[in-house]
Amino acid sequence: MIKRPRLILLLIIFLTISSVLIDLPKVSFGGREFSHPVINTKLFARDLEPKLGLDLAGGVQLVMSADMSKIEDRDRDNALESAKNIIENRINLLGVSEPVVQTAKAGDQHRIIVEIAGIADIEAAVSTVKKTAHLEFRTLKADSPEATIAALPDSFESSGLTGSQLKRASAAPSQDPQTPGYVVNIEFNDQGAKKFEEITRNNLSKPVAIFLDDQLISAPTVQAVIADGRAQITGDFTSSDAKQLVVELNAGALPVPLKIESQTRVGPTLGADSIQKSILATGVGLASVAIFMILYYRSLGVFAVVALIIYSLITFAIFKVIPVTLTLAGIAGFVLSIGMAVDANILIFERIKEEIRWGKPRHEALFSGFVRAWSSIRDSNVSSLITTAILFNFGTGSIRGFALTLAIGILISMFSAITVTRTFLRMFWVKDTSEV
Repeated sequence: MIKRPRLILLLIIFLTISSVLIDLPKVSFGGREFSHPVINTKLFARDLEPKLGLDLAGGVQLVMSADMSKIEDRDRDNALESAKNIIENRINLLGVSEPVVQTAKAGDQHRIIVEIAGIADIEAAVSTVKKTAHLEFRTLKADSPEATIAALPDSFESSGLTGSQLKRASAAPSQDPQTPGYVVNIEFNDQGAKKFEEITRNNLSKPVAIFLDDQLISAPTVQAVIADGRAQITGDFTSSDAKQLVVELNAGALPVPLKIESQTRVGPTLGADSIQKSILATGVGLASVAIFMILYYRSLGVFAVVALIIYSLITFAIFKVIPVTLTLAGIAGFVLSIGMAVDANILIFERIKEEIRWGKPRHEALFSGFVRAWSSIRDSNVSSLITTAILFNFGTGSIRGFALTLAIGILISMFSAITVTRTFLRMFWVKDTSEV
């Protein structure tokens, strides 16, 4: 049975009030816009408006095929991932919120799917996405002093060595105890090796900057003249840091021409209509479940409905805090989770009614109902979470959105059914003298 139910009730009230504050939309009054009461706090020092996907906010979806004919088989996965990361970085520079960039493979076909919501200049976005990544090695200008990190970009000039002369980059654990962690190994072709030897000879003990699409990604210091075209970048890299640098280097070393297979535009009017229908569907779903629970379970149903409302408030607040990019499929996952949220209550209530029919008092029936129903609730929710994990891992686009919102809903529903409902029943229902 619940220990300290009053303390848990206070926690539930706190979570509910916090969720309501987060869920409140921006409002306009007298020509002034008022945002959420919690936005300006240190905890949520950012915009808490819902992040809408392509189908709700309008925008463009691009499906691009990657030409891998000039890429070796062993390098194709890395090349595709490199192209994906470069496109993500470029789209982020456009200032759009929550772009979705995913890779997809089917046989010999390699594709990149890009969804840009809320974009005004679609043609500029398409042009930006299609550019081939440009990797360049730059050296210090002759009249430049030793550059600090803050001054690096303006202190370097082109050396003539580019990503087209880089064979590949790879990450590996450091073999030198003086440089722990990971290192990045780079290898140039014959032309690049000659050029790199000249660069290292003329820039001993000086940094050589590596730029990708004119963005500085690294500036290692030359420690020796390198004549064989094989170099090693050190810097106390973690595994993830080294792999990220490798992806960025290979993005310029392994150019992947992209061809747009399809371009789908979604207008904001269609998105606004979809939002209205989604809100209506959510309201109908909540109302239908509430009416059923109250009519069938009476006083027990009332507690379940209150717990369901709290569940909805907390779930939507979590969507905004993470934030989760909401699509039509994601909202469908949330609506579906509303029905699943009461499944646990139904199992518990049926067990409680059965215990009371056997002659047990309410407090004992309440205890037995939760204890004996828990294993079924746990197993059903775990199996559902496994399904959502598979969908999220192997799905793309809206399928991943559906899986994510459904998974969050399932986790919160377990809290609402077990903790919230049980606390309410423990505090109020066991003192109620009406029949179940």
